[in-house]
Amino acid sequence: MQTDEKRVLGGKKRFLEIGCRVHRLIRAFFEGEGFLEVQTPLLTSAPAPEAHISPIAAGPSLFLSTSPELHMKRLLAAGFEKIFQITRAFRAGEQGRFHHPEFTILEWYRSGADYKDLQQDCQNLVRFTCRGLAPGSPLRFRGADLDFEGQWDRTTVRRAFKKFAGWDPGAQPDEDRFDPDMSLKVQENLGFPTPCILEDYPASLAALARIKPQDPEVAERFELFWAGVELANGFSELTDPREQRERFRAVIETKKRLEGMEYPMPEPFLESLEHLGPCAGIAFGVDRFVMLVSGAESIDDVVAF
Repeated sequence: MQTDEKRVLGGKKRFLEIGCRVHRLIRAFFEGEGFLEVQTPLLTSAPAPEAHISPIAAGPSLFLSTSPELHMKRLLAAGFEKIFQITRAFRAGEQGRFHHPEFTILEWYRSGADYKDLQQDCQNLVRFTCRGLAPGSPLRFRGADLDFEGQWDRTTVRRAFKKFAGWDPGAQPDEDRFDPDMSLKVQENLGFPTPCILEDYPASLAALARIKPQDPEVAERFELFWAGVELANGFSELTDPREQRERFRAVIETKKRLEGMEYPMPEPFLESLEHLGPCAGIAFGVDRFVMLVSGAESIDDVVAF
């Protein structure tokens, strides 16, 4: 082993040890809550068509999984009730302080639940894990004290944008304006010192989420932020196969126009929606969470290579 590599890997040892403990605590939490741990394929012929996520091709008709979501919801449709998974996900073009093309993702799904139930799950999970890591010890990230025991903040996308960006995104915001303002004006102010739940995203950004019955301008979707870092994205699931097909078709057509590639329609998943009742699911970034609780500067610090 070269001296430089030995030094780099040796400098990551503490972060990797903390990451290992985080994985054990996550599993202990979900097992204690009666969830079944599952495994789903890392190779898929049809990843979920999503506007801001690009899959990595793994052959003429296969892609590396961008998320286990579609397979896990097929398990719910088959009669599973509470499931979770810690796995690898792969996304093209993601590289930076908080992004990596290959990363560890935690997802969990619950039959008969909605996005409010997931918000409570997040609070219980974060507190359980942090107590197991540092009982009675303060956590610090990028010079900020973190508090996982205090009252969590909760706000809507509309209120947050009015406060930090100075405009109301409405039901169909201009994404060329929405995305930069989210990253540069809104997100960086969320989650100090306790985590913040940002809920009720504009309906046009629902993706696979259900539209809120009481307010059709927003979706029952939320994201979890802590110290300005996005940790999780969860929602009450859309279970209408016709509406979901139309959303997928719109994304596929947009990607074909912009990228010159026509992504396949995930037919097995759409067929399973005929048997899927009310449910909710969430994706949680494990590497980012390890960054926060360990005080690492970059996601590269918490992965070995």
